[in-house]
Parts: sequence; structure tokens; C-alpha cells
Amino acid sequence: MLEYKAYMNLITGETASDRVYVKEDRLDNGVVAVYIDAMSPATIADGPLKNLDREFGVGIDVTIDEKFKSYMADYRRCEFWCQPAFGKDMTDIPDETQLLVTELESGEFLVAVPVVNDKYKTVFKGKGKNTFTARIFSWCDDLYNCKGLTFVYATGKKVSELTTKSVKSALKILNNGTRHREERRYPEIFDYLGWCSWDSMQIRVCEDGLLEKCEEFKTKEIPVKWAIIDDMWAEIRDFYGQEYNDFGDMVGLMHRSAMWHFEADPYRFPKGLAHTIGKMKEYGLKIGMWHPTTGYWRGIDPDGEAYKYLKDYLMESPQKYLVPDWHKDKSYMYYKTFHDFFRQCGADFVKIDNQSMTNRYYKGSAPVGQVAREFHAGLEASVGEHFDNCMINCMGMASEDMWSRSVSPISRCSGDFLPENKEWFTKHILMCAYNSVIQGEFYWCDWDMWWTDDGQASKNSLMRAISGGPIYVSDMIDRSRKPLLEPLALADGKILRCDRPCTPTNDCVAFNPTTSGKALKLQNMAGEHGIMAVLNIDEKAKAVKATISGDDIDGFEADEYAVYEHFSKEMKILKKGGSLDIELKNDDDYRLYIFAPIHDGFAAIGRTDKFISPKTIEYVCDKKIKLVEDGPYAYVEDGKLICK
Repeated sequence: MLEYKAYMNLITGETASDRVYVKEDRLDNGVVAVYIDAMSPATIADGPLKNLDREFGVGIDVTIDEKFKSYMADYRRCEFWCQPAFGKDMTDIPDETQLLVTELESGEFLVAVPVVNDKYKTVFKGKGKNTFTARIFSWCDDLYNCKGLTFVYATGKKVSELTTKSVKSALKILNNGTRHREERRYPEIFDYLGWCSWDSMQIRVCEDGLLEKCEEFKTKEIPVKWAIIDDMWAEIRDFYGQEYNDFGDMVGLMHRSAMWHFEADPYRFPKGLAHTIGKMKEYGLKIGMWHPTTGYWRGIDPDGEAYKYLKDYLMESPQKYLVPDWHKDKSYMYYKTFHDFFRQCGADFVKIDNQSMTNRYYKGSAPVGQVAREFHAGLEASVGEHFDNCMINCMGMASEDMWSRSVSPISRCSGDFLPENKEWFTKHILMCAYNSVIQGEFYWCDWDMWWTDDGQASKNSLMRAISGGPIYVSDMIDRSRKPLLEPLALADGKILRCDRPCTPTNDCVAFNPTTSGKALKLQNMAGEHGIMAVLNIDEKAKAVKATISGDDIDGFEADEYAVYEHFSKEMKILKKGGSLDIELKNDDDYRLYIFAPIHDGFAAIGRTDKFISPKTIEYVCDKKIKLVEDGPYAYVEDGKLICK
């Protein structure tokens, strides 16, 4: 299936191919583990070894010897975020690809997953029409050999099954403590609706505004149960006397500012952070604190109060910023200092930003695998101690982060939501859905905050419903719309959450839904029910087609089932192997299908005013439905849809 040509790049600029060996280990579950064993040659006989290049130490040119139709490469498009690339010529596979899915002409798929081991990071990049390179590097000097697992791959019919068993196999081989998502615990707090201050108040967040928003939720009877106090609540004296004209100017100010103190800003929070959190909790909310890994974007101010508490746990970055020392003992003490303060103020959880910064701040200090593992070990130890692992990871999609966090359960899967931007919606959904193919093996995926009065609000609401992750908005004051949230949750704010991360259906993974003329189909499960959202994201907003079947949904099993469309309230009966053909006329046309197994002529749909209707069912007995909460509902009996 795969053919290899391996070589090493030396720091002198030379390339050598002797002493470089590739080994395959075919595991019992069909996964193939690919190992490298390379030793740098001597300058002269018995002379000193030459360093491996820190940026591209070892390469394996991998040729697929079977014809293929197309690929999807999930790659790191910038320091923090990933997105999919689609193509038919592997030459174009972007560098820093962290998952490669190839559809073969045989009808099977080949899924290849590069790993980060104890020292080296592997990524893929294009090489030729049917060849890609596994690029293996350390971001560190003074390494002379490269040995260990580099990537795993498997072939078969189902992309999800291939990806899952590949990741699980790699984790077992690496044995570094990192868990598969199935071994992680989803925090109860994120089973409820939330709100975040970012898009509402940005760096002007203040106690008065936060309490005004809480009062709005109370007045409108919107059952938000948690809130994040986001960027930037702390004392940042670089802000003082500064003005900005637009969003870009504001971001520039943020990124040239350092943290003075981790107590709240005295002007915007005159009675301190603990007072604000206490007042917000009077509204029945749990409170989370946002902070970047580095304190603030330019680190810790050496003249500030925070420095006095943190100085023993800091190091100077190449940019001359004071950032947390990556060694796990100092990393732990650095984050413990922050988290002690947050707990004393009454905070319940954290959202931690700016995580994929290993290259920027720690390059050259130690091998990438070691740095990432120790940095995350310290961070997660503190979050576990203070917040029972209740954390949202953010700006951290680099593979050294994914393969190094051991227990934290949730991670953002796209760049920031941009309100009032229809073009961005398409990019955002592509990122969330396709990034989740690999990231969902490690975490429940956070599809980010959104606005209930945005032009894409209805679609955003539906996307969060099927995501399987947390649901939280960032509406500005006085602009929250309760009707947009009602299909997502029960009266107490408990969201009707799908069972796992949402991903594209198998037949959508390896083609570009913006140019193919086909709809994007997203799938999930809710108990025994299948869930599918279908979108038109064609770049020219032309009509697109799709074929709908229960066979598309991973884990759905039924010999006969009802297919109920939420918006039209239409229903069809299908048998296993059956399908429906549909057309979405434009980019404002979208559907939500519930696939309900039929047992003895009866299928439960659940509440028809909720997106994930099966989650409204407490139980079914003798063809009668007991709902978790009263409301309009439907079921299918003897081939007919019955609405109550």
C-alpha cells in the first residue's frame, strides 16, 4: 500500500540517506504503525556527529501505490488553528497537515495520522501527485538520532472507524498518559447554556456591564447557567490612556500589552473580582475565568505586581517577553498562583487561551514533545486541583498540544466567531466539522460562542445543537433573543446535547462541499437515534443535492426507521440500505433530520419544538412516550406521523 524513501537533513545543510531506516508494524486491529530509526553520520571516520536540522530533521517520502480519487488534509493554517484542504494531487497537501484522509478508487479510504512522540513531531506535506512527505523535527539543536513512532495509518470503508482505531493504537504505543476522548469526563456545567463576555464587551469588560447582562437574562427568562469573564478583566496598565478606532487597532493594543496584576482592573472592577463574581452568582450562574497561558498576550510586566508572585516560575522568551517556564514543576506553580486567586474569588472553571505557543516561546530550549508534555502536565495538574478538570482549551490545535493534554475534556475547534459575516460562517463550519474528525478523538469540540441576533443565528443555533459540545453565546447587552435558544435546551437551561463530536458523513469527508455541487451532511447520535444536519455552503450559493440515509450515520443501526425533518415536519419510512434524494436551493436552505428506529411499528420522535428531539424522551413503554418536560411531540405508528 505505502512505499517509503527516508533521509535525514543535517544542520550543516547536508542530506544523508544511510543510517535511516523505516519499519512497519502491522497491528492486530489492521492499523499499521510506522517507525523511524536514524543516526546522524560522523564528519569523518569516528569523528563528531552532526546535528539533525531542528526544522526538518528526518523525512520519509511516502508513495501510495494505489490510485486515489481525492483527499482531505486537515492542516495547521496558522499558529493556533487548523482547517481542511481538499484536492486530487498530493503535491498540494499543505505543510503541517495533522490528518490525511484519502479516498481510493477501490472505494476504500486510507487514513494517516502523524503523531508527536517524546521528542519529535511529525507532520505531512505534499511531495508529488501520489506522494507526501512525513516531516519529522524537534525544534531543538544538539539531537543526533531520531527514533520512534512517526505515524499510523489504516485502510477500510469507514473514516471514523479508521481514525478512532489509528489514534487509539498510537496512544497505546506512546503510553504517555494522554487519553482518548472516551476515557475523559465531560463536565456537568457544560451541559447547560452559557454566555461569554468577549463579543459583547471585549477588553472593556466591567462589573456594571456583566451585572446588566445578568439582569437581562433574568428579565427575559433566558436560562443561562454559566458565564465566562473574558479578555481582559485584569489590570493591564498598557491600556491606560490608549484609544483604538476599530477591531484591528484593539487587537494591536492587546498584543503589545503585558499583565500588570491578576487582580481585576481597579477602574472597571472597583470592588475587586471576588465582588463581581459574588454578585453574578446571585443570579444563579457558575463563573469561569478566561486567561491566556502567558498571563496576557505579551506576558507578565516585569514592573508589575503579578511579577512579584510569579517571578520564580517565569522565563524570558526569544521576544524578550516574560512567559511561564515550561518545566512541569514551574508550569504547575505558575498556573497554581492564578488558579488559587480565581478560586478565592469564587470562580468555578477556566478557559485557557494561547496554548499553541511552543514554537514561538520555547523553540530551541528542548525537544517539542518534551516541552509540550511538561507544560501541559503543569497546567492540567493545577486545573484538576482547583476546578476538577473543568476547562475549555483554546487556541491550541497544534498536534503537540492534542497529543500532550492528558485529561482536559473540551477544546475549541475553529478560529474566533465573527458576527455579521456570512462568508465567515462557511469557513467556520468547515473548520469546526472537519477539524473534529481528528480533534474529536481527543476531546469534545467547542464550536465557539455566537450571537442570537446575527444574520446567521438560526444556522449557528442548529450547528451548536448537533456539535455535541458546549453551547454558549456572546450577545451584546440587550440583544439576546430567547427564541433562538429555546430549540437547544429545556426550561432549566439544560442543553439537549448529542452523544459525541459532530463530523461530516463518510461520503462527505474527502470532497470540498463549497465547490462539489454536493451538500454538506453532518452527523451525530442521540441514544439510538441518528441526527443529521444538511447545509448548502456552495461558494456560489447554487443549488446542491444530497442523498440521505441512516447508513451515513456512524453507530446508527435499524432494519427500518422513520426519517423526520424538523423544519418541514415531513416524515418518510426507510428500510436499511434505503435512501432519500434531496435538493437545497441556496445557501439559506438547510435541513435537520431525525432517524428514529421503528420497533414493532412504533418510532419515537420526541418534542418537535426542539432540535435534538430524542433527548426530550425520558422513556418509551408500550408505545407511549414519557417526556422529560412537557411540550409538543411526535411519534410514528403504523407508518403514520402522529403529532400531539
